[in-house]
Amino acid sequence: MDALDHAIVEYLQVDGRMRFTEIAKSLDVTEGTVRNRVAKLLEEKAIHIIGVLDPHRMGYQAPAIIGVSIQPPHLEQAAAEIAELDEVSYLIMVAGGYDLMVEVLCRDRVHLAAFLREKLMQVPGVQRTQTFFILHTYKVAHGAQTVLNSGEAATGT
Repeated sequence: MDALDHAIVEYLQVDGRMRFTEIAKSLDVTEGTVRNRVAKLLEEKAIHIIGVLDPHRMGYQAPAIIGVSIQPPHLEQAAAEIAELDEVSYLIMVAGGYDLMVEVLCRDRVHLAAFLREKLMQVPGVQRTQTFFILHTYKVAHGAQTVLNSGEAATGT
């Protein structure tokens, strides 16, 4: 990636649906240049253009982040199985007190409890979990707006 690719990505991080003509004008290049660069970045899987959701506004009343400890020989297989679970929206390997951090979107506490008991704890190698309820989101991704106080949208300043 060169400087132009990075500049294009910065615009897309603010608004993934921004028109290529707007980006091109701002960067003083042609629309075709932007279109080709974005197509190449997508093809190389260097970027993904996605929608970021607010779990509470989408009806998930029990979103959570779960720290998971895995028996060492099972880490890769456990991660692969956990990644396939419908409730899992984000999965990363970390250093520290846990091996994996798992973000889940659950409808309510009953759904979350069932997920933990019937799915996550049944994955071979899972030894221990600690669940952190997401009470409020202040920032989700570069450029994404979140709810600050009782419906007031973030302005980015």
